[in-house]
Amino acid sequence: MSDTPEAARDEHAKLVAEIREHDRRYHGEDAPTISDADYDALRRKLLALEAEHPELVTEDSPSQTVGAAPASGFGKVLHARPMLSLGNAFSEEDVADFTGRIRRFLNLGEDEEIAINAEPKIDGLSASLRYEKGKFVLGATRGDGREGENVTANLKTVGDIPETLPEGVPEVFEVRGEVYMSKTAFRALNEAQAAAEKQIYANPRNAAAGSLRQLDASITATRKLSFFAYSWGEVSALPAETQSGVLKAFEDWGFTVNPLTRLCRSVDEIMSLYREIEAERGELDYDIDGVVYKVDRLDWQDRLGYVSRSPRFAIAHKFPAEKAMTVLNGIDIQVGRTGSLTPVARLEPVTVGGVVVSNATLHNEDEIARKDIRIGDTVIVQRAGDVIPQILGFLPEKRPPDSKPFEFPEVCPACGSHAVRDVRESGEMDVRRRCTGGLICPAQAVERLKHFVSRNGFDIEGLGAKQIEMFYETGEVMAPADIFTLKARNDRLKLEEREGFGELSVKNLFDAIDERRKIGMDRFLNALGIRNIGQQTARVLAANYLSLDALLSVARKAAEEGPESEAWAELTNIDGIGNTAVSALTEFLAEPHNADVLERLLAEVEVQDFDAPAQDSPVAGKTVVFTGTLEAMTRDEAKARAEALGAKVSGSVSKKTDYVVAGPGAGSKAKKAADLGIATLTEQEWLELIGG
Repeated sequence: MSDTPEAARDEHAKLVAEIREHDRRYHGEDAPTISDADYDALRRKLLALEAEHPELVTEDSPSQTVGAAPASGFGKVLHARPMLSLGNAFSEEDVADFTGRIRRFLNLGEDEEIAINAEPKIDGLSASLRYEKGKFVLGATRGDGREGENVTANLKTVGDIPETLPEGVPEVFEVRGEVYMSKTAFRALNEAQAAAEKQIYANPRNAAAGSLRQLDASITATRKLSFFAYSWGEVSALPAETQSGVLKAFEDWGFTVNPLTRLCRSVDEIMSLYREIEAERGELDYDIDGVVYKVDRLDWQDRLGYVSRSPRFAIAHKFPAEKAMTVLNGIDIQVGRTGSLTPVARLEPVTVGGVVVSNATLHNEDEIARKDIRIGDTVIVQRAGDVIPQILGFLPEKRPPDSKPFEFPEVCPACGSHAVRDVRESGEMDVRRRCTGGLICPAQAVERLKHFVSRNGFDIEGLGAKQIEMFYETGEVMAPADIFTLKARNDRLKLEEREGFGELSVKNLFDAIDERRKIGMDRFLNALGIRNIGQQTARVLAANYLSLDALLSVARKAAEEGPESEAWAELTNIDGIGNTAVSALTEFLAEPHNADVLERLLAEVEVQDFDAPAQDSPVAGKTVVFTGTLEAMTRDEAKARAEALGAKVSGSVSKKTDYVVAGPGAGSKAKKAADLGIATLTEQEWLELIGG
């Protein structure tokens, strides 16, 4: 050891700098340049030096911290397999419908048993842990399901996430589960936060999310997070043929699997477990908001596949929402990005299910009239699905004697334009009243920009709702393309001199904007905020046309030639795309202002082609029509398998159809295929083509 204080300080400074650099490379870049043994030796040397010279120990010494110094932000991770959400059940009838749908989809007999793996639904934050050759190499949040945030360093601080797995595990294995904070840890955290006069968290889920997304992993390490494993993503092999078997393997590998998980073989068994877990809910040291049911057989899971953003083989059975009573102080009208006027209740703050609620949705003017909700009423509030607050009704005996029915405005509160209710194709009045101001309405413009930069849009780090409002009010961001010219205009704007900004934050913002100059086609379409073109519709369009140019070519032609055109028919023939979506897309493109906005935006960003289907499939990219009665599988399963192989399933036959699969009873579609010279296959020929 060093003989003099000066020599000790010099040696300490060199060790600190060296360890911090290795921490940055390991935690920040996932690119270590020394072995674990050599790194451990450096830390032992530092500890020995500080033990001999205690005066050298500081709060930010590597001996007192965990992981790397705070990063400028989290990197993005594209999930090899999407992390999807679950459909919901709220009653025993919903659960019976779930098992019934499985039976019909798989064409199972009434006596064939469907084993269901049931487990508590943890109220936490979903995470994916990637192991390669048994070593934990990458951890990510769910994000939008396709792209999450790299929180590897933070997840390495969670005690029950093993850094290495036993020998013999598959070469690549992504373990998925829920990061959560126990109620005990939550209380301790809030006590410490209060003592330090820092942020108090509303509930354990918010605390877990905030803790996992700390830029400094050493803060995460102090938060006592936990992890339950329950699923998987990309794998090179599976250790079992059932859901329950894989969970048993997780336990053998060192993960924690919820001890209340059980295999059920009937709806009666499922409901019995549901009631048992619901009764224990209050005694558990972690929050749950329901029970998740998954088909146990993995071969059946594969056959069932997915619909929209949810698996067909799983569902979440939610617990009844908690309720409370409070006073309705006022009703505000918010204007959304599509011009929709939404009433929002302003409540006397009340705690519902452990969360303080001061606002609640009132849905629309018909709902207010139906429930006769008035300002001043004492109302019953619940958190639907334990998430979104809503008003169920009011207490008549507490209504003020001078109360009056609420009059819904017929003009937009943001721009003064008329607010009207559209008439649907069915002749019914739309439940929503919409501002007719369109592009002159500032509320719509701001909300569209917020949607553009949101997590499911361009997802620009550091550019949220507050920043968008500020830039819009100052006239600096009036359209999406303006976001990408901020850096070029900063000599005049001088953002770093404004309150809330600084040189580093401005640099980080510009870097984040530049990172999103390349974006996937489906995400780009969703970000445009076209009414009735949401995430799923955008993804269907992207999967069918693969490039933005190809889609715009057809859509512009449909806009010019109208609903009777071949281009319009081509769009509506796509399974999952109807007249409503096509009308919205063509109306958007037909508006000159929108065309200008799009042209300016495309000059700033590169829209990447949608990932083409696997080329090893004989039907990848082909358009298929099923007609008649299928015998080897149900129509739903046939469609799901075709789409999984990269085929496009259409509802009608056209010149662009590649195959018509005709079962017994095929009628006009088979005849049209013959007239057009399109290949018509029997079900057996189709199965042989796709490999059974």
